[in-house]
Amino acid sequence: MEEKTAGADCARTRRKLMIRQQAFLGEGKVLKGGLHCHTTRSDGEGSPEEVIRYHYQHGYDFLAITDHRIYNYKNYAPEVPITIIPGMEMDASFDLGKGFRCFHVVCIGPEKEAGNGYEQDQRLESGRAGNQEEFQPYLDEIHGKGNLTIYCHPEWSSTPARYFENMKGNFAMEIWNTGCAMENDMDRDAAYWDEILGQGKVIYGVATDDGHPMNQHCRGWVMVRAENTVGAILEALKNGAFYSSCGPEIHDFYVENGKAVVKCSPAAKIRLQSDRHPSRVLKAGEEPLTCGEMDIMNGEQADYRYVRAVVIDAEGRYAWTNPIFLSQG
Repeated sequence: MEEKTAGADCARTRRKLMIRQQAFLGEGKVLKGGLHCHTTRSDGEGSPEEVIRYHYQHGYDFLAITDHRIYNYKNYAPEVPITIIPGMEMDASFDLGKGFRCFHVVCIGPEKEAGNGYEQDQRLESGRAGNQEEFQPYLDEIHGKGNLTIYCHPEWSSTPARYFENMKGNFAMEIWNTGCAMENDMDRDAAYWDEILGQGKVIYGVATDDGHPMNQHCRGWVMVRAENTVGAILEALKNGAFYSSCGPEIHDFYVENGKAVVKCSPAAKIRLQSDRHPSRVLKAGEEPLTCGEMDIMNGEQADYRYVRAVVIDAEGRYAWTNPIFLSQG
């Protein structure tokens, strides 16, 4: 988890009338990508070839094959023009005797020649960690090999925010996980994210599938503003230049003149979320919403430390912006 705070964004907000979330800066293409999926290389039901082809058929521009503790660089369906992000999933379990609690992270990294310290098909052993401090060395090793980390399915792992909020180096956490949503009714809508954002820490939110059966794939993804290369995608993810979705499109999100503004595909509801105030919700009338504006200032004082937006369509599918920070106080 990044130890950055919102100070720089706060200063910029005071000097300028507008601050736009990074995903909506510039005019480049927005790429659709999957960051967490499994194949028969670990405990998935689809072969790597099947999984890659399936994602391409569903409009994906890039995909990370993140089987458990086995690293991958390879496109197993080379005829498919999809960018493969190198990666794997790493885990460590608590020794509880009874019950279950664990830490899982997805690792995504550059190509081998760009400094990635892992080998193709390198296998790791499951770890043991009784708390986040004991898990930190695993993260440090992953980061030392040039990889970014995403904290996975916090509800499914039985880890409320207090169990992972002090981890260092995770650039993102899962705010939607299809497998957990379908099988356990968990990790459906940014569990614990606001607890961490409310501390002034910068951690982005990603929607993933964690797909094991084929019917769990292609239901949660990220939309990244970047060129379609491994390096550019990783840099955009690291900088928060993306949003997450299970269906709705978000076209813009910015703060201007004391209002948060969201533009999106037709929506039933738009929600503004923060740690300092109950959620503010706009609901569609006879016509669906495609734009929402909400006041977030009280004179010169921000009512919110940060704001993020959630778009919900008529089918109940969600999309989430990453936050815009307004103050540290």
